[in-house]
Amino acid sequence: MSIGFKGKMQLPKHEHSRDKIVEWYDAYSVAIFKYILKLIKDEQQAEDLMQDTFMKAYTYRKNIDYPKTFLYKIARNITIDYIRKRKPVRMFEGFFSMQKDPSPSVESIIEIRESSQELYDALDVLKSAYREAIILREIEGLSVRETAEVLGWSESKVKSTTFRGKKALQNHFAKEGVFHE
Repeated sequence: MSIGFKGKMQLPKHEHSRDKIVEWYDAYSVAIFKYILKLIKDEQQAEDLMQDTFMKAYTYRKNIDYPKTFLYKIARNITIDYIRKRKPVRMFEGFFSMQKDPSPSVESIIEIRESSQELYDALDVLKSAYREAIILREIEGLSVRETAEVLGWSESKVKSTTFRGKKALQNHFAKEGVFHE
């Protein structure tokens, strides 16, 4: 018996939406979890906030062209709400800059220390805007456009804030003796 359609069978709307969220979860849950963890440094809470991110995404799942940036934006907003409730006014801070001398480049130090606690401790001393821009751009690897969309900033603001944040982080590391003369 023929039902009268060609091609793949269409799932009922609710099943298609559920499959879309499952697909997003499979593709982005680990990255979203790591992003949140870098912001709050509490694994259990980061897992809860990651789950909240996907629950909220489920309610807004229609007409989403770029799920990656959509999910990062939700994760950022949920995490900010959590931080505001937990510690009023204490948010995030920043990172580093390019260097043209024989000392190691900031980028190489980021790569070497990405998994180290020292880098994350250094991020804690910077302004929140710097921290967010650095985490999204340098650690999470989002493009300037994606970062701008997540943060609700212009692309030029993302570039300048990332640059200033890198410079501030470089200065912090210089004070800590990471850059040797």
